[in-house]
Amino acid sequence: MSVVSHLINGELVESKRTLDVTNPSTGKVIRQVADADTADVELAISAAQAAFPAWRDTPPAKRAQVMYRFKQLLEEHADRLVQLVSEEHGKTPEDAMGELKRGIENVEYACGVPELLKGEYSHNVGPGIDAWSNFQPLGVVAGITPFNFPAMVPLWMYPMAIACGNTFILKPSEKDPSASMAVAELLQEAGLPKGVMNVIHGGREAVETLLDAKAVKAISFVGSTPVAEAIYSRGSAAGKRVQALGGAKNHAVVLPDADLENAANTLMGAAYGSCGERCMAISVAVCVGDETANRLVETMLPKIAQLKVGPGTDKGLDMGPLVTAEHRNKVLGFIEEGVNAGATLVADGRSLKVAGHEEGYFVGGCLFDNVTAEMRIYQEEIFGPVLCIVRVGSLDDAMQLINDHEYGNGTCLFTRDGEAARRFTDAIEVGMVGVNVPLPVPVAYHSFGGWKRSLFGDLHAYGPDSVRFYTRRKAVSQRWPSVSEATTAEFSFPANQS
Repeated sequence: MSVVSHLINGELVESKRTLDVTNPSTGKVIRQVADADTADVELAISAAQAAFPAWRDTPPAKRAQVMYRFKQLLEEHADRLVQLVSEEHGKTPEDAMGELKRGIENVEYACGVPELLKGEYSHNVGPGIDAWSNFQPLGVVAGITPFNFPAMVPLWMYPMAIACGNTFILKPSEKDPSASMAVAELLQEAGLPKGVMNVIHGGREAVETLLDAKAVKAISFVGSTPVAEAIYSRGSAAGKRVQALGGAKNHAVVLPDADLENAANTLMGAAYGSCGERCMAISVAVCVGDETANRLVETMLPKIAQLKVGPGTDKGLDMGPLVTAEHRNKVLGFIEEGVNAGATLVADGRSLKVAGHEEGYFVGGCLFDNVTAEMRIYQEEIFGPVLCIVRVGSLDDAMQLINDHEYGNGTCLFTRDGEAARRFTDAIEVGMVGVNVPLPVPVAYHSFGGWKRSLFGDLHAYGPDSVRFYTRRKAVSQRWPSVSEATTAEFSFPANQS
């Protein structure tokens, strides 16, 4: 059985331990992945440290040339990368291709790094004194990425980190490591020097070693809120810059004037696409008025019944399986708890079986009505194909409901009322907002991130914030006094005279 190795200093490195990688459509182990111990991680850190000085001094334009070649290779090898994502994660090929394309957008943005790293300059800020600032890389930085976007989320991080002059260590999810590894190997093929990009696989020991290592200057993380908070606390205590993106409970507010057919169609994709395993998935539809809720349920039920579910490697499907048996059981537990709490399960996908794939981790689309804010299925992130309908009396009630929630990742409003949309976008306490756009994921030249307990740290992911996260500003003041200029000691704080 093949083993996905570490990539350290440009070479494939085996590990003493391995973990199983399962195809979620069949429930069968298809390969193994190296499981890093502390020594493996320290080897990667040493390689990144050794490569940093030369890469830091490489002109940004030459770094950008590597990114241009990397982008071309990603496009040339897209079909193979999509197959790896579908095989190990379970998402459909169409969904995996969309993920990869959004990741490539971040590589395109990194190609502009010579412009993005331009500092500021002021001539003659004082008598014969010039001042400027520039952006300098941090050193060795690391990224810890989740299972749900094995190609895209790593591309949120290391293209810009590396383009800014840092060296990088990636710790992808051990559940679906092959796509992350294949993408990293393409970056090596693009001409990146050895040691600038390293990939280590594994679990908690690998993560904790990165968090505690003094040589690692920054950590970027995407995952659940409890883990994000723990990583932020531990990494910050170790003196690192930390950006930790956590969980979500994304609400879609449906007003009575909304185009219900359009809202239902877009909610189908936002709630059930990728089997709900997206941090931007809509998991709550907040309907203003009982009539709105009744109409939405009536419109969505036949669409849910027609969902095409099957093995992730097949084309033309709407959903594949959940990523692991453990995660499927967790989602099933949430559904059972919702029923016991008194919510109305109007669409029940628990009994779904896919012919020929009876051991796969499948759950069909589920729809709860009459969900209330006290229920656990409302409060917590389910991360599965489960949509909850909450009924409220007004837009103000809907906004209060959202603003009271501990998460503030994404939200959207379905309406034809411009005044309502403006009020919603201004006053809602959520980091990413859509109007008739259910998945308001920013493009690569804007930044991605939520509010409240969906993000720990000051800076969002990718876009302009990524340049700020992966660099530090240095301000320089310079004076060259003439030979004949007489100077005397000054003991007051220097200031320009009016």
